[in-house]
Amino acid sequence: MSKEVLITLSAGVPLLIIFGLMGWGWRNKLKRQGNLAQLPAVPQDLGNAVISVPGQYVVTTAAGDWLDRVAVHGLGIRTPAVVHVHPRGVVIERKGGQDIYIATDQLTQVETQAGMAGKFVEKDGLVVIGWNLADTEVDTGFRTTEAGAKRPLIQALQALLPHGGETNSNGKNN
Repeated sequence: MSKEVLITLSAGVPLLIIFGLMGWGWRNKLKRQGNLAQLPAVPQDLGNAVISVPGQYVVTTAAGDWLDRVAVHGLGIRTPAVVHVHPRGVVIERKGGQDIYIATDQLTQVETQAGMAGKFVEKDGLVVIGWNLADTEVDTGFRTTEAGAKRPLIQALQALLPHGGETNSNGKNN
């Protein structure tokens, strides 16, 4: 064999093994999370949104664990999205993925963070929505396209929370 073929094989084979192991791990994660409830359907009668903000759906993770990505229902895949806040809930309209509907009574918190699984930005760069997917607490991250849209989005989301959306200085619900 020529030197070029050996170099190609010595680089290519380990890469194939790494990608194979990543695929195997993702498939196993899907199996482990297979009992997670289906995403709720978006109600047809939500009416007009209070605010709609374009940006990027980052990821949904287990609540409080920014590295434990939820793989099922396409929740682990980053996509362009628009968040629509309605008086009765939140709709995250994901391009190429199923829309996520979070009823007002399923919201648990709204805060900002610097990062979640696979996406890290400046301090408080991500809007993180805590909510209940059936009996599982999850956190969903969203990054607004325009920085100026983040504060109005957070305020609209916090207004849906119990206790009137009172917040402390770091954006967490009291």
